[in-house]
Amino acid sequence: MIFDAGTTTVSTAGTEVQISNTTNKVRWIKVKALAANSGKVYLGVSDVSATNGYELSAGNEIEISFAELGGTVFFSTFYVDAATNGDKLAWSVVLDG
Repeated sequence: MIFDAGTTTVSTAGTEVQISNTTNKVRWIKVKALAANSGKVYLGVSDVSATNGYELSAGNEIEISFAELGGTVFFSTFYVDAATNGDKLAWSVVLDG
């Protein structure tokens, strides 16, 4: 297993950003909207937006254990969008090796 962590910045609000292009499979992921964000960020797949993403206000987080659900997903599946230019999403993952 591999642990990785980082931050993704949405430079232009309304434009989805891929968190990672790696094809490793995610066993567990935790994402958090940075406390300094001005607006909401949205977690989802390639068409993520304010209308179809998982909404996170500044300081909010979500954790998903795909291993507990009996599977994994490609890390490249995850995208983020934001309501405000420059807002960020911190993430940490456990990946299959």
